[in-house]
Amino acid sequence: MDVNQYLDMFIDESKEHLQHMNDILLTMEKNPQDTTHLNELFRIAHTIKGMSGTMGYNHVLSLTHQMENVLDQIRNGKLAVNGKVVDLLFECLDQLENYIVNIETTQQEGDNVSAELVKNLQLLENPQSPIKITETSSNAPADYQEAADGETDLEVDEYVASMIQKASDKGYQIFRLKISLNPKCMLKSARAYIIFSTLETMAEIIHANPSIEDIEDERFDFSFVLTVVTEKPEVSLIQELSNIAEVDEIIATELTVDNIRSQDDANHAPTEIAAAVMELDKGGMAESSKGDLDAKKKAKTGKTVRVDIDRLDNLMNLVSELIIIKTRLEDAHQMSQQKSISDTTEQLERITTSLHDAVMKVRMVPIERVFNRFPRMVRDLSKDLGKEINLQLTGEETEVDRTVIDEIGDPLIHLIRNAIDHGIEEPETRIRNHKDQAGTLKLIAYPDGNSVVIEVQDDGKGIDIERVKAKALDRGLISQSQSQLMEDKEVIQFLFHPGFSTADTVSDLSGRGVGLDVVKTKIETLGGVVEVDSQPMKGTRFIIRLPLTLAIIQALLVHVGVEKYAIPLNNIREISTIQESAIRKVQGKEVVLFRQSTLPVLRLSHLLSVPEENEKQEENTVVIVNHGDRTFGLVVDELIGQQEVVIKSLGRYLSGIQGIAGATILGNGTVALIVDTNSFF
Repeated sequence: MDVNQYLDMFIDESKEHLQHMNDILLTMEKNPQDTTHLNELFRIAHTIKGMSGTMGYNHVLSLTHQMENVLDQIRNGKLAVNGKVVDLLFECLDQLENYIVNIETTQQEGDNVSAELVKNLQLLENPQSPIKITETSSNAPADYQEAADGETDLEVDEYVASMIQKASDKGYQIFRLKISLNPKCMLKSARAYIIFSTLETMAEIIHANPSIEDIEDERFDFSFVLTVVTEKPEVSLIQELSNIAEVDEIIATELTVDNIRSQDDANHAPTEIAAAVMELDKGGMAESSKGDLDAKKKAKTGKTVRVDIDRLDNLMNLVSELIIIKTRLEDAHQMSQQKSISDTTEQLERITTSLHDAVMKVRMVPIERVFNRFPRMVRDLSKDLGKEINLQLTGEETEVDRTVIDEIGDPLIHLIRNAIDHGIEEPETRIRNHKDQAGTLKLIAYPDGNSVVIEVQDDGKGIDIERVKAKALDRGLISQSQSQLMEDKEVIQFLFHPGFSTADTVSDLSGRGVGLDVVKTKIETLGGVVEVDSQPMKGTRFIIRLPLTLAIIQALLVHVGVEKYAIPLNNIREISTIQESAIRKVQGKEVVLFRQSTLPVLRLSHLLSVPEENEKQEENTVVIVNHGDRTFGLVVDELIGQQEVVIKSLGRYLSGIQGIAGATILGNGTVALIVDTNSFF
């Protein structure tokens, strides 16, 4: 059985189970007396154990098996839930997550067998009994036996004898392993397959008795003998095999030139598995193993999205309608009336719009997938910092594009760390300031038109505006006169300057400002903006606005010179006309008084280096664009109209061009560049 075909499914399901386990453990920690979730926790551990056993991941199997034992003790009232028990279960959860990450990237669990965790779990289960734990070092496990003293002259066939000679010359070792299964084992061939798979990660099997075919067909009792050639020490082989369930006994014997006797009968031809052994050229096995590992690291597991069946049905119906319309268009030459073609075109437009909406809904996933990782993070950080923090999640059901989900996690982690480390005060300070001892951190998501808004709020001390100004002065970012004229919102923007921080000492977690340039860059890459609202002694609120999708957008097409450009509609506030004579220059920048407020004016032809065909007109068409809580006007030559456009990447060589977010192909086949309005400020 080739289990690799189930690898993606195993990884996805394991991640879901581990996230559910994380949520249950957080609930148990808050209310240790509530044991209603214990059965579900036991079921999760049992499910992961079964899946990992089938896939041959023995470290996961061993750890979840011991977790089952502890959870069973809790269910039966023999063990009480306390902080120590929950902390240990969280450690197990972290180790299981590490295993899954390793499997996802390399298809291997890694070398850490979590022996200390298993030992601690066993001590919880039975603190009175001495514990025997399998270590990865030189101590062999209890069920491992050396060959009998009398067995000093081992009989092998000529093939194995020649392999022993070559192995000796090249510095490799050959071991004969007698492996005995538990007599109650129900699926001997499946268990043998797991043993073979485990061994093949460390060694080459050159002989089997009985043959591989007989073992696969279960034509053996409960033991078989394998001869392997390896670079690994004997104890490592035994260690890995001992972690496999239903393996009762392993007897290992090293085969050397001195302790073998070649058979005269040469009829024992090498088995099929022996044919897989390469010539032991210099470094042959090491290079092969390394190559295999590199290949596995390159293997990427496919991303999956779970979709409601009703959405798929709707998608299928729309595709069916599309095929009908296609057939009608193919028969267009037979249509005698122009109205028939017009009706078909209108119907096609309606179906393609509905199809777009349906595909968008298929790609949409709840932002809960991102939010779910933060309760555990807040719990760990609050314990490390000695703070009490209540995390409130709102709007987890809000849906965003899968691409946005994959990218938004890291910026939110930065903001949450900042809020916990330097936003929310210590309990003593909060009490002196007449606040609740426990700080509150809110994570809120909600749709807003064609955007999704995510807010990170804390009720801490807020941002010290004067301190930020002083730091900006020290770094030469502004002059003394400029600092006196700046509004608070303009000062706060310095926090997003690369390397800007008001922290006196560098923290392992964060400093207000450390990493915020990364946050801004990442969010603007996603086509979003970041706004900050802070009030002294009341707290800080970071507001992230993101597009619903990164694939298809509504855009306004404009002429600038001879070129056509697309401006994303969700960034546009309004379109107006401004007299050229009303534009003034202040400190070298063009501004205009628009609706009783100062509006910065930017000429798109200058920003994008487009040659101007005409002289300046008396009246300019201006597209007024929002950038966070600020507004500016883009001067264009002519409006073309609103259109739905598909965003295409410019490719690796043209990426990062100032002012351009991508391109789109228009209906007539020409290319129009999409303007990135966020990059102009």
